[in-house]
Amino acid sequence: MKETTTLGQKLRQFFVLFIPVFVTQLALFSMNFFDTIMSGHASSADLAGVAIGTSIWLPVSTGLSGILLAVTPTAAQLKGAQKDKDVAPFVIQAIYLAIAAGIIVIAAGYFTVSPILHTMNLEPKVREIAHGFLAMLSFGIIPLFVYTVLRCFIDALGQTRVTMLITLLSLPINILLNYLLIFGSFGMPRLGGIGAGVASAVTYWCILLIAVYIIHTKRPFASFQIFHRLYRVSFSVWKELLKLGVPIGFAIFFETSIFAAVTLLMSSFDTNTIAAHQAAINFASMLYMTPLSISMAMTIAVGFEVGAGRYHDAKIYSWLGIGIALVFALVYSVVIFVFNEQVASIYTTDPIVRELTQQFLVYAILFQISDAIATPVQGALRGYKDVNAALIMTLIAYWVIGLPLGYILAAKTALAAKGYWVGLISGLAFGALFLSFRLLQVQKKPRQEMQEAVS
Repeated sequence: MKETTTLGQKLRQFFVLFIPVFVTQLALFSMNFFDTIMSGHASSADLAGVAIGTSIWLPVSTGLSGILLAVTPTAAQLKGAQKDKDVAPFVIQAIYLAIAAGIIVIAAGYFTVSPILHTMNLEPKVREIAHGFLAMLSFGIIPLFVYTVLRCFIDALGQTRVTMLITLLSLPINILLNYLLIFGSFGMPRLGGIGAGVASAVTYWCILLIAVYIIHTKRPFASFQIFHRLYRVSFSVWKELLKLGVPIGFAIFFETSIFAAVTLLMSSFDTNTIAAHQAAINFASMLYMTPLSISMAMTIAVGFEVGAGRYHDAKIYSWLGIGIALVFALVYSVVIFVFNEQVASIYTTDPIVRELTQQFLVYAILFQISDAIATPVQGALRGYKDVNAALIMTLIAYWVIGLPLGYILAAKTALAAKGYWVGLISGLAFGALFLSFRLLQVQKKPRQEMQEAVS
């Protein structure tokens, strides 16, 4: 990151940040994407099992990873304020916290996954696949969380191309292992959807090891000497991380868990409906990587400018990112509308599932505009270290408005399963409006008050 003075310079620097983040997010998402489509081509039961397993795993992983995202604005502000010596001890404490979180998740999953699955009205084969998928995936939890910390550190320095390269190096491993283990190719055991869990866990370890090597040996990361010494656990630093990270993590958890809750509620419908819903959600989630990546780039840019005391520049970056997200949203809406049938065919060869997927995809169009506003605004607010508003918004938008409305529409109207999508869209629209007003409030704060808020 460097100081910019014109809109053109800001636009170029923003895309320097955004494009590698976008490619990285797509590559990371591709692991779930290939898990889903390759499992779907194994059987509808494998697709449904991976869908259920993913719906349980994603809220937990993204919520806890969200807590660790506090590393990005903090490290970006330290860099902007030229406090480089404070970065290494801060990152190490974040790694300790990531390891602790991983151990807790593994222990909790050991005792809770089976009871959760047995409370659901699932076919035995689907339940078996979902359990096996999660069991194998658990071996990659700790490396995934530690990598999240290292990625946040790398991104905070504006070196987003590095995380892009790390992820792109690891993606072929994931695809190859999926092919070998899901379908039992070249003499490997045919594990179906369970093989997708093994592939993802191995890939997380690869990502971590590559990141550690680069940070330890390559500039500018090596100059921070992240791994040159061990530090005692500092609960005061953990407290500061959690103070900023918990609202971020819970906001992400409320957002992702609502989709998990909907998928779990879908268990009352038949396997074809579950599979079609998961396919449509998977594609919509892939498109969501664009506003999410814009949001992450905005956190870096806004955090850097705020740390340097350039609040006007931070404001420009905020609205620049939202405008770019809206342009992408318009393009994606056209793509979904025009290529509806082709998208559905990617996920399944079953004609019934394909037709249902096409119907769900129509509702995915309505997600685009609200996502293009709400998600980038959250990224800007994180750059200002203003995170509580997003927590309140996601709780109200999804759990007070979205899910109850969706349940009523699904249970009481002819929309059936599609009613859940209408409820989610309504909640997200409210969230986009709420967060936009909050960003305006933050940007209108007097300079002294803003400095105190981010210090």
